[in-house]
Amino acid sequence: MKKHLLLFALPLLLLGCKANLPVAQQGGKEDMAFLLFVSPGEYAGKDVSVTVDGGKEFTAEVVKQKKSGRKGTQYGVATGARTLKVTCGGKTLYQKKVFLSAQEVKQIILP
Repeated sequence: MKKHLLLFALPLLLLGCKANLPVAQQGGKEDMAFLLFVSPGEYAGKDVSVTVDGGKEFTAEVVKQKKSGRKGTQYGVATGARTLKVTCGGKTLYQKKVFLSAQEVKQIILP
């Protein structure tokens, strides 16, 4: 009798664990690249001023460079060839033309 009860209860338990489908999926994301500012030295933890293509300046936070990966605030910019200028206290730390692909996280390594 216990054997029949177990055979009857087991499929009911397994059916109760069914996942709720379908799961909402996110489609393609817009064409945007991301900048991450890192520094192994003195600028880690400071704020720097960033100008993209000579346009409006914005403030970005610099994170300490670690082997663990990309942690920190990522700043979205348009894709394509961009001219970046990073300054701190009137001193130019980085000025370069970079190419940014869609959904790419470009690490800008400061001194």
